[in-house]
Amino acid sequence: MVGRIGRPHGIRGEVTIDVRTDVPERRFAPGTHLCGEPPTATPLVVAGARWHAGRLLARFEGVGDRDAAEALRGRVLTIAAGQAGQAADDGDEDAGNLWWDRDLVGLRVVTVDDVDVGTVVDVVHTPAGELLAVEHVGGREVLVPFVREIVPTVEVPVGRIVVDPPPGLFDLE
Repeated sequence: MVGRIGRPHGIRGEVTIDVRTDVPERRFAPGTHLCGEPPTATPLVVAGARWHAGRLLARFEGVGDRDAAEALRGRVLTIAAGQAGQAADDGDEDAGNLWWDRDLVGLRVVTVDDVDVGTVVDVVHTPAGELLAVEHVGGREVLVPFVREIVPTVEVPVGRIVVDPPPGLFDLE
């Protein structure tokens, strides 16, 4: 998922985009084909995109007025996993700190004291931030806030994530 189409902006077919990607300049570049929900819907081709007042505005080929833009409202925009490429371009300052969700799923989760606590089964995106869904060794799922204070180390090549959990996060109820 790279975004969700919001309300129309103006009368010429532009829409607001709820961005769900760390690389919007790549995902919403002119000529980019975006699929989505429902899967049977015709892919949209980006005609242009720009930032306005902190929101991404996009135009799609064949969408030339407000009514056509309104018909797209709520549509989820996706790309195929094979189109994702690397999470960061070579030379990016944050290249070592960017991962796709698929890179994290399946990683072992250990505490800073090297105690095994489980495996990442999903990355949950919320308006408040990202959460790691960890299948705890006890069999239940624990949601771990994906913030540097709690998740100081992600080692994708090694296959593990190190967490420094607050008291009680992994305790059994």
